[in-house]
Amino acid sequence: MSIIKSTVHNQSEEFIANRNRYLERIEELQEHRQRAHLGGPEKARKRHIEHREQILPRDRIRLLIDPGSPFFELGELAGDGLPEGTQVGASVITGVGLINSRQCMIIANDATVKGGTYFPMTCKKHVRAQTFAIQHRLPCITLVQSGGAFLPEQEGIFPDEGMFGSIFVNQIEMSAQGIPQISVVMGSSTAGGAYIPALCDEIVIIKGKGFMYLGGPQLVEAATGEKVEHEALGGAEMHCRDSGVTDHLAEDDAHGLSMVRDIVRNLGNLPEQRWDVAKSVPPLYPVEEIYGIVNQDTKIPTANRQILARLIDGSDFDEFKANYGDTLMCGFAKIHGFEIGILANDGVMFSESAKKGAHFINLCCQRDIPLLFVADVPGFMVGEHAERGGIAKDGAKFITAMCSAKVPKYTLITGGSYGAGYLAMCGRPFKPNAMLAWPSGRAGIMGPEQVANTLATVREDILKREGKSWTEEEREEFKAPHRKRFEDSEGAYNFASKLWYDAVIDPTETREVLALLLDLAGRSPKVGTKFGVFRQ
Repeated sequence: MSIIKSTVHNQSEEFIANRNRYLERIEELQEHRQRAHLGGPEKARKRHIEHREQILPRDRIRLLIDPGSPFFELGELAGDGLPEGTQVGASVITGVGLINSRQCMIIANDATVKGGTYFPMTCKKHVRAQTFAIQHRLPCITLVQSGGAFLPEQEGIFPDEGMFGSIFVNQIEMSAQGIPQISVVMGSSTAGGAYIPALCDEIVIIKGKGFMYLGGPQLVEAATGEKVEHEALGGAEMHCRDSGVTDHLAEDDAHGLSMVRDIVRNLGNLPEQRWDVAKSVPPLYPVEEIYGIVNQDTKIPTANRQILARLIDGSDFDEFKANYGDTLMCGFAKIHGFEIGILANDGVMFSESAKKGAHFINLCCQRDIPLLFVADVPGFMVGEHAERGGIAKDGAKFITAMCSAKVPKYTLITGGSYGAGYLAMCGRPFKPNAMLAWPSGRAGIMGPEQVANTLATVREDILKREGKSWTEEEREEFKAPHRKRFEDSEGAYNFASKLWYDAVIDPTETREVLALLLDLAGRSPKVGTKFGVFRQ
């Protein structure tokens, strides 16, 4: 056993100040979540409940999943503050929940937000949920109530890959792979909203509430002159009796959701766990102490060794190459009994750190051990000495190993993660199974002060060529807006709003979230890794 010893003084002034600041961050996280969970405006929610006599989408999910079981939400804060007017959550709820003891991907339109129509971010979020479902071979349950595309945003919804059409592509590919897809038509589902259930294996439709049609009565009259009522055009009884488009007729929301639970019960054997899972052991130190460990001064790196001591089973970390490349900690640990290989930053990445990381990733791929990247890194070392030492080829070696690895990969942004360092620690472009951040997580091509200084230096060079100069006050005046812009951009909520993070989580939720994700990965097929060329 290699127990991490705590060096934290939880009664020190610094610890208490850090903790108090982090508790403010947690309050802010809860405020963001509450806005997302609210859905549409009060008037729309009231109309949904009282006029339509329907259950709100989050309550539908609660009825659908096993009582008391968790629901891990993907993209909870997507759309938060985006200029296109998208509500927080982007008018669709996506996440993993347990239905009759089987983990499923649930995608639920929120009709209280613009009638459940699809904004650009809605498309991105739906596609991301499907990608996650394909990656883990999760049955996909879609609760449909959507008017299709939000027409004023056509250019961000319709023409390109990754937009609305990709939802259909993914549905067809999932069907070809044998991944079950079930939908419930909860309300009016028009155009693209009708094709989504039509591409599923089984469809439940709610009597008197659910409607499916490629064009509603108004469009039909405008296009053909035909006048037709909703029920005759696309009602539940017509589709179950005449067209055969739908398979099961439900009396109301609750009945329809119970039908889905019955369908899921008959999906066959549950996927088996391919890994040996040990008995879960709590860390030796309280996870809440993380609040006091993350420094309120964002210029001070996170003490990731002490963080790990409060996340891993028994605080037991079998470190690899502990005395070499020590700005990247690598080692084996368990989280709720699941073995995992951890790479955690402890400063700038040097050649030695990169080579060690590549070696460690190779070991984990050989042993089918998933990887967790705990990112708080200013980037790779620069300068003549680093370049002569081969930092470019060694950094490339690490990135190649990380990218090539086909074991499950998870990224957790705990502090500032910048430039090539962000990318090397399995940033979003490298498709980790899940991209997570704490409220203290920050990321960007450079730190805000570094950006401001770089741009100021470029400006100074231009002034010199023109025979001009500026004062310190003018220099600072030039830097301030650039610094502010990058400070606003690098925060966890901005990244989450654009779905560059799957979730912003409370540090105290980390063990449970990772355990759920590891359980999902362990029930999906193993994929072998093939490495490319490593420049020596």
